Amino acid sequence: MSWQTYVDDHLMCDIEGTGHHLTAAAILGHDGAVWAQSSNFPQIKPDEIKGIMTDFDEPGHLAPTGLHLGGTKYMVIQGEPGAVIRGKKGPGGVTIKKTGQALVFGIYEEPVTPGQCNLVVERLGDYLTEQGL
Repeated sequence: MSWQTYVDDHLMCDIEGTGHHLTAAAILGHDGAVWAQSSNFPQIKPDEIKGIMTDFDEPGHLAPTGLHLGGTKYMVIQGEPGAVIRGKKGPGGVTIKKTGQALVFGIYEEPVTPGQCNLVVERLGDYLTEQGL
């Protein structure tokens, strides 16, 4: 299965039969290389990836400055240290799940809820981790 298929079928899918979808999604390597992404996923800058990776190693690193994706700032909210970073901006937000080799991103806007985004992103991240990825 191609990485793009994971993004299209598992991240940008209809959420729990609601007819709603994530706004954007991507799978990136730990180095920031894009493995696959939705057409509207923001262009992430190298320093943004560096900050995200540092936060996974040193939880709380991004809290003072916020999480930045493509120049958009998200307030960092409680995640799972070393495994999940969550951000909030107005009626939307972002969930980032770290696997052994990848970062799985999901960006959402209302009516999608933070919990629905977390479920979609973390389910795929857990699957990739189980596959040794």
